[in-house]
Amino acid sequence: MEKILLVEDNEMNRDMLSRRLERKGYEVICALDGVVLAQSEDPALILMDMSLPVLDGWEATRRIRAAKPTVPIIALTAHAMSSDEQKAKEAGCDDYDTKPVELARLLAKMEALLGKSSTAPGANRPLPKPGTLLSGDASVPL
Repeated sequence: MEKILLVEDNEMNRDMLSRRLERKGYEVICALDGVVLAQSEDPALILMDMSLPVLDGWEATRRIRAAKPTVPIIALTAHAMSSDEQKAKEAGCDDYDTKPVELARLLAKMEALLGKSSTAPGANRPLPKPGTLLSGDASVPL
């Protein structure tokens, strides 16, 4: 189970997204600014709201990136201008997604950064050898 740090100040957004991610098999830790938890919890990936009230997501990302240069960070924002995407990447985000969150699109971005091909059951199992038929969990020679 991969640990995701969700940095979101809006309680309704935080609750909705964390529950949806947990149903997909992720362990979700929620934070209001995320800088401390990014270091202490060692998440596999960070979802960062960029419009936070105290320490905005741009600065929080810069601080996290300075301490943890390899953790993937996806910016989540209601700002949908191309300049906002560029600003997020300049701050250190690996990817960018707009709100309202479209779960399938966000999951695809998360999986790409986490090195997964799909969340579908059996999606990560190896392909059968040529001349075999995959049946359930077994390979059957043809």
